Amino acid sequence: MAEDIIQQQILQAAQQLFQKHGYQKVTMDDVAKAIGKGRSSLYYYYKNKDEVFDAVVGAEIDDIVAEITRMVDKADTVADKLRAFAITKTKIGRKRRIFFDMLETGMNADELSQYTQRKKVIQKKIRIDELTLLNRVLDGYNAADKAVVIFVFTSSLRGLKREMDLENSYARMEPAIDVLVRMTMLAIQG
Repeated sequence: MAEDIIQQQILQAAQQLFQKHGYQKVTMDDVAKAIGKGRSSLYYYYKNKDEVFDAVVGAEIDDIVAEITRMVDKADTVADKLRAFAITKTKIGRKRRIFFDMLETGMNADELSQYTQRKKVIQKKIRIDELTLLNRVLDGYNAADKAVVIFVFTSSLRGLKREMDLENSYARMEPAIDVLVRMTMLAIQG
């Protein structure tokens, strides 16, 4: 129990430091100081800053997926579940974007390239978790069609988000999501 608390403190401190200063400027000493421990005590839990970073990002992903799942599970109909998924995902994405963008602060070209590779792994994990959730939402529909519908739904949602990011306005997001949900419902009921 005490180990879990210390590990949670490490992750919270690291998350705040990464968000404030970027990945490159944060050291294990900074994290240790933030929780009032010696650096050597951090090495009991994590071998290096990369492991701390991976744990922080993993916790962020788990939080994102848990929140989306919680909102989907509150909804009653399939359409409401798809809408809850899309709206929650886009809202969380906007909030968490600052954190993920801040991580890049101070990175040189090589570090940015490595981080880009890590982001691909992160995005793949998120997509697997989303696929699992959407498969559950669409349980009972044709298996072959369901995979295509989920692909089109999630790809369209990412496209909508990119368009809203380019416009730097999310005023049209919910109406666009409503259209996407209606189109998806037509596809699965067709």
